[in-house]
Amino acid sequence: MRIERRRPLVANIGLLGVGHATYWHQFDGLLEVMHEKQLKLRKKLENNSVSVIDFGLVDSSEKAYEVLLKVHAADLDVLFIDMLTYATSETFAPLVKSLTIPIVLVVLQPVKAMDYANGTTFLQLCNDDICSVPEFCNVAVRMGKKTPPVIIGTLEDDPEADAEIASWCRIAHAIHDLKHARIGLMGHVLETMYDMHVDPALITKTFGCHVVPVEPDDVMRQYRKTSDEEVDAMKGRIHSFFDTPDPASDSITFMLREDDLTLSAKVAVALERMIDERKLTGLAYYYEAEEGSEMRKLVTNFIVGNSLLTSAGFPMCGEYDLKTLMAMLVMDRLEIGGSFAEFHPMDFKRDSILVGHDGPHHINIADREPVLRSLSKYHGKPGSGAGVEFKIKEGAITMLAITVSSQGNLKFIVAEGESMAGAIPPTGNTNTHGHFKPNLKTFLHRWMAEGPTHHFALGVGHHAQEISSIANAFDIECVTISTT
Repeated sequence: MRIERRRPLVANIGLLGVGHATYWHQFDGLLEVMHEKQLKLRKKLENNSVSVIDFGLVDSSEKAYEVLLKVHAADLDVLFIDMLTYATSETFAPLVKSLTIPIVLVVLQPVKAMDYANGTTFLQLCNDDICSVPEFCNVAVRMGKKTPPVIIGTLEDDPEADAEIASWCRIAHAIHDLKHARIGLMGHVLETMYDMHVDPALITKTFGCHVVPVEPDDVMRQYRKTSDEEVDAMKGRIHSFFDTPDPASDSITFMLREDDLTLSAKVAVALERMIDERKLTGLAYYYEAEEGSEMRKLVTNFIVGNSLLTSAGFPMCGEYDLKTLMAMLVMDRLEIGGSFAEFHPMDFKRDSILVGHDGPHHINIADREPVLRSLSKYHGKPGSGAGVEFKIKEGAITMLAITVSSQGNLKFIVAEGESMAGAIPPTGNTNTHGHFKPNLKTFLHRWMAEGPTHHFALGVGHHAQEISSIANAFDIECVTISTT
């Protein structure tokens, strides 16, 4: 079963076409063809869970400056420029100079090839989508910007171009929520984890989102209000998503105990109520509380609830790791998962390394029904209770670590690898055999050389390019580990 999102994905996409005003009185009917082309692109965009603001066709510098004001007011996440036919760069220069959002040039030619024997200037202009792209790229550089990404293909029957459009819409989903999120931060850093420290103001400076202080008492207040009916309903949800097998080789694991299930369910209800009350988008936390207290029982039993929430599009991150929470948010909005992970033992026989953690996890990327086990202790931390155990789906995977550079800025570190088949230890934690090219030792040396934190977000598929595009949108340094 797949856990559905708590809230739908959203993004604001701008669309404007460009052309050359001189053409319209020279070739009757050409302007109407341009409008029809732009409408087809708009419909493609609208199929990707985005709100499209269509700014029409810009064919002069006057119109470019007029539309710039409207674009600024629209709170866009990505702007698509439809290269309808040749257009002078006066239609583009004001936009690329002023805007800081990603601008994507879309070059979708109506026909795969012209009928040359019956060719006309009119038909050429209908298919001149690529003509001014070099000019636009040159102007971007002259305006002090990077050359814009370009989608090249045909307007119909081009799955590759459609996939690129869908990819940019996913990128827009991530950009939107990074800008507008309300990220909860509860507790404190686990003592001596210096790599976890980050100034919440740096998160706001970089992404624009707001970091909300959350007290453990905010959860406790909801915990005390939970009804037996709510807890029973949550237990039913938990049973529907998790297997509860007999214990295996680890002496600290047991078949899920009823008391642990009930406690986890009650905490999960309280978490959902608290995040709704505080209108949060994600939560990073770590808190220990007094030994033997009701508060310790509460705060050390987030694992099941936070895995359900993370899988429903509300990332939660333990050990107060605000940076990795943002990485998990990026991956979730790209619809590739986003589990909390770190390196576990290496397997030199298989040239792999176990990647996982004790939670939270994105259940939707599990290779099969995840497992719940009762743990008599959480290693390295206080408390006991239910733990979540599963492997990531076999196939391509991507890792994203967000760290702080020596200059004090956020930095993305990305790696692509493979999730391999193979047994994992039955410890009540997630683990996946990760294989990274060219070989394990070389990969690990390259990864460590970039100064990562010991945590990262783990997702399925190879998505380094999309993550790099998100980093570029926020002017963040992004390093992708070489595989050669």
